[in-house]
Amino acid sequence: VDVVAGIGAYKQSGLETLGVTTNGITLARQLQKLTDGGLDAVNISLDTLVPAKFEFVTRRRGYNHVMNSIEESIQAKRDGRLRSVKVNCVVMRGINEDELADFVAFTQDRDVDVRFIEWMPFDGNKWNWDKFISYAEMLDIIKARFPDIGRTVEQDKANDTSKAWKVPGFKGKVGFITSMSKHFCGTCNRLRLTADGNIKNCLFSSEEVSLRDNLRSGQSNQDLEKLIKMAVMKKAAKHGGKDGAEGIAKSQNRPMIHIGG
Repeated sequence: VDVVAGIGAYKQSGLETLGVTTNGITLARQLQKLTDGGLDAVNISLDTLVPAKFEFVTRRRGYNHVMNSIEESIQAKRDGRLRSVKVNCVVMRGINEDELADFVAFTQDRDVDVRFIEWMPFDGNKWNWDKFISYAEMLDIIKARFPDIGRTVEQDKANDTSKAWKVPGFKGKVGFITSMSKHFCGTCNRLRLTADGNIKNCLFSSEEVSLRDNLRSGQSNQDLEKLIKMAVMKKAAKHGGKDGAEGIAKSQNRPMIHIGG
């Protein structure tokens, strides 16, 4: 809460959006304080709508807390306290591909953006093609139940990572983050600052630049600006310079939980 309030103060200096990505377990009881501090966007991770499967996937209880956080966030958006509410769902064969249409149905009466994320290789997640489900296959599964779902290209912004789709008449929408089967590296403008102070110019890049160490050594603002520009200029054409999914899987990188976002 204090961190959000501290960053939120920079909205007076031009900061446009302040968001958090969260598992949603405790979000509901903190939401009022967070929006008071300037939070205006939330991304809540949820890979299943089945309580028992939730415990299996996350290895913890808390499904009802997460669902309550989603509903409270949607209400906050309705009240004008949030501008964006997204639910992130990583799709894996044999785990939750049978729930794709249920997640779409979840948007019927809720002003929420459910984003289906292709499973990506990271350290420790034992990525393989057998469990991978592509953007095209996800659409085929969804269209079997919602044949009228349509692409809403006009809702995509120039640097969006998600491809927007919507069922006519539904309050919410869905999107697909297609990092593996149809990458968007050419329009990606993302930089990440890790919790330990490193700039990461791509999720899949093993190379990081320490902003923390340079700050602590007393570097000037001009020097820090050059450092950030250098990190941007080193951004590879795609996938952190790795050779496809297999190359990413074999490379050394942090687990997603250590990268953040």
